[in-house]
Parts: sequence; structure tokens; C-alpha cells
Amino acid sequence: MSHLASYINKKVCVMTLDSRILVGKLESFDQLTNLVLSSAIERVIQTPESDEPSQEVPLGLYIVRGDNVSVVGLVDEELDDKIRWSDVKGAAIGTTKHI
Repeated sequence: MSHLASYINKKVCVMTLDSRILVGKLESFDQLTNLVLSSAIERVIQTPESDEPSQEVPLGLYIVRGDNVSVVGLVDEELDDKIRWSDVKGAAIGTTKHI
């Protein structure tokens, strides 16, 4: 868990167990991996068959329960800023489960 301490005040991407993709600045976390994100957005990626653009839905200050966190990673902000997320398409990831 201590590796998350180096992510404080940095832009992170969080994938949840139900396949949501959340991006924001990591403000805080605890021993249960509950996360507090500021300036959070949810990236809703459409499938290649969809005519609708992908979206970035603003969430603001957002808490993610630790039992719903699958992956947390740092965002390469320079690269992230170059991507037109409305044009990104992708297949559904699907859910994960604890075994």
C-alpha cells in the first residue's frame, strides 16, 4: 500500500472492478485502498460499432471505495493531453471478480 504514497498530488487513472475508468488527482488514501480524487472524471469509452463519441464525465471531488479498486496507475499527463478522448473507441473490458 505504501507505493500509493508516491502518487499523492499526482494525476492517476483508476480502474474499478465494474470496469469504470476514473481519472483525477489523488488527494488521499487509507489502508483499505479507499481513494479520494479531486477534479475527477469518468472516461466512458464507446465501442467501435457505436456512432456516439466517447465521453469524459466530470465528477469533481470523488471517493472510490477500496473494495471496488482494481488498478491504480500514474497518468503520463503530456501524453494524456494529446489524446482526443471523444475519438477513442474500444471493446468493453468486462468485470472482474475476487476468487
